[in-house]
Amino acid sequence: MTYLIIGLIVLGVVAFVAGSLRERKLKRQLLNGEIDELPNIQQVQDMECCGQHETCEKESLLAAVSKQIEYYNDEELDSYRGRKSDAYSSDEIDEFREILYTMRDDEVAGWIRSLQLRAVELPDELKDEVYMIVGERRV
Repeated sequence: MTYLIIGLIVLGVVAFVAGSLRERKLKRQLLNGEIDELPNIQQVQDMECCGQHETCEKESLLAAVSKQIEYYNDEELDSYRGRKSDAYSSDEIDEFREILYTMRDDEVAGWIRSLQLRAVELPDELKDEVYMIVGERRV
């Protein structure tokens, strides 16, 4: 246990020294005119998962992950807002199914989040299919 603590302290000191040396080098380059300004932290605007979360936000089915509503050419489903998941007719279920199977697999989790944010419940008959599609993407 002692070796672990000592190792962490040494690692922290090494990281601090490396950061200080980098900062000193950048300031020297700035003063010598080699660079115009100090580099800034850049935000990556990529639609891929960043790897910083246990569950990728893009693949999460939880509406709490994102509050932004995105439509997937499914605006007509807003007419089912407030309807219970077991109260759909077979024609209405087919309408959901058609939208589900015309989108790419990587869009399904976002579509489900969008439905949740719009208070549109997915028909019970499609839930297993959705879980299977999203589950296959995670493997």
